[in-house]
Amino acid sequence: MRISFGELRIGDIARQRIQASLEKNWVSGGENVAEFERLFAAHFGYRHAVAVSSGTDACVVSCATLYGLGARRGDEILVPACSFVATSNAVLAAGFTPVFVDVELETLNIDPARIESAITPRTRAIQVVHTMGKPCEMDSILEIAQRHGLTVIEDACEAHGATYKGRVVGTLGNLGAFSFYAAHLICCGEGGMVVTCEDALAREASSVRSHGRPCGDIYFDFQRFGLNAKMNDLEAAIGIDGLAGFDEVFETRKRLLYRLLDQTRDLEEHAHFLVEAPHEKVAPHAFPLVLKDPRRDARALYKFLETRGIQCKTLFGSLPTQHRAFSFLGHQLGDFPVAEYIGENGLHFGCHQYLSDEDIDYAAEALHDYFAKA
Repeated sequence: MRISFGELRIGDIARQRIQASLEKNWVSGGENVAEFERLFAAHFGYRHAVAVSSGTDACVVSCATLYGLGARRGDEILVPACSFVATSNAVLAAGFTPVFVDVELETLNIDPARIESAITPRTRAIQVVHTMGKPCEMDSILEIAQRHGLTVIEDACEAHGATYKGRVVGTLGNLGAFSFYAAHLICCGEGGMVVTCEDALAREASSVRSHGRPCGDIYFDFQRFGLNAKMNDLEAAIGIDGLAGFDEVFETRKRLLYRLLDQTRDLEEHAHFLVEAPHEKVAPHAFPLVLKDPRRDARALYKFLETRGIQCKTLFGSLPTQHRAFSFLGHQLGDFPVAEYIGENGLHFGCHQYLSDEDIDYAAEALHDYFAKA
C-alpha cells in the first residue's frame, strides 16, 4: 500500500532504552514504564497517568474503576452506537452492560441530545469517544452527567493532543483512555494509558491493571476486580521516544490532513468531511468521509481506493445493529439510523507523518477520479 494507516519506526531514544532493558535482563514493567507515565502526564497536563497493555485495556480499566464508586456488575454505561468495537467490548469485559446512543452525522460523535433518554436508574457512566480525533460536545455531556451523578470516561484513543475550549481531552471527564497502536500519534507497537486528575481513581486504575492488588501492600491481597493489563518496558521505551517528538509529529500530520482537506473542498457536494470548529483542536488521526448520496456506493469507493494503493477501513457502523457480536442485546435495524447510515456510507484512510506531500496529492487525485467516474 502506498498510503497505510501508520508505521512504527524505532528511534535512537527507544533503541538505547530497549538495549538497557535487555542488558538488565528485565523487560516487564520497570523504569521505562514509570518514566513514560511521568512524561506523558507532564506533557499533556494530567495529574496521573497509568500505563497499560493496550487502548482496549485502558478502556476496560477505566470502566472497572466504577466498582470503587459503588457500581455493581450488570450496571449500565452509555456508549456511542458508532465507534471502534473496543469501547463497547471494554464495558462488557469490565462486567457492565453497554447502552447505545446514536451519533451525529457531521461529527461522528455521540449525540448529546439523545443521551438523557438513555439514562436509567442503573446507569453509572457515559463513555464518550472522540472519534477520528474530533472532540465531543463536552459541555452538554458534562452538564448531563453532573445532573445525574454519572462518571464521564473519555475514550481518547484516536485523539492524542486534541483540545476542547482550551482543555486537552482526558482532563474534561473523570478518566481518559489512550491507545498507542501503529495508526496513532504516539506509537508503542501496542500499549495504552489511563489518565485522570483524581487521586482515588488513579489508585483504582493502578490496582485494576495488576489483578486488583493494592499498590505497595501485601502482594497477594486481591481487593477488587483486576486484570493483567500492564505495559512492558520495551513498549514504554518506544513510547518515550514517540512522546519526545510528539509536537513535531502532531504539526506534520495536521499539515498533511489540511492539505488533503483543502484539495477536496470541491467534493463537499458528494461527502461529509472532517471540520474543525473554532473552539477545538482536532487530533490528526486519519481522513474520514461519509457519502451524502448512498447511491454513490461506499463499498465501490473502498475497493477503488484499495486498488490505487490506499488502505481503507469503514467508519465502524452501528455496533448494536450491524455487527453480530452485539445481537444478544436485541436491537433491530433502524434503532440507530445515523450510526447505520455511517456504517453503510462511511470510510477512512490514513494521514500520518511518514507520508509526503506527493502522497497526499495522490490521494486527492484518486478521490477526484472516483467521483468524476461515478
